[in-house]
Amino acid sequence: MTSPDHPTVIIRPRHGWVALSLVDLWRYRELLFILAWRDIKVRYKQTFLGVLWAVIQPFVAMVVFSIFFGKLAKMPSDGIPYPVFVYCGLLPWQLFARAMTESAGSVTGNQALITKVFFPRILIPFSTVLPGLVDFFIALAILGGLMAYFGIAPSLQIILVLPFLVLALVIALGVGLWFSALNVKYR
Repeated sequence: MTSPDHPTVIIRPRHGWVALSLVDLWRYRELLFILAWRDIKVRYKQTFLGVLWAVIQPFVAMVVFSIFFGKLAKMPSDGIPYPVFVYCGLLPWQLFARAMTESAGSVTGNQALITKVFFPRILIPFSTVLPGLVDFFIALAILGGLMAYFGIAPSLQIILVLPFLVLALVIALGVGLWFSALNVKYR
């Protein structure tokens, strides 16, 4: 039943511990960005607070931590104003936590898409990690304003933010992939 115009493609599942096919990820990179863009649009268009939520969430946590740990518990901050100290720690943590949580539930959340069309299933957890970067960079701009308010100039160590960011995302994605597989199997 096959013809030169309509070749037959047979899709077989992989068994065992098969290495990640980076060729497939590269081939479907446009789908990855479309899925990530879909999540970004849903997050910022259909919410009441929108972009403001990316600012409010770490800011409120910073205020609470500054009051309880800075004022009441008198925890040291090595001479750095406590709000800046806390905010610098909250940003990567919230990126990590969001990336891990979103990727863990992504496969079961996109069940309808997965059962209809063939594509590398690993794209789903990857696509949920990328929208967290938008929140991170919005909150990073607020950190810049906070540092300017307290008169703190960034040092040359600022270039270490990018490798640390990549490391946090890779670890969150690794744990999230593991949990997404467990979520599918033991749901």
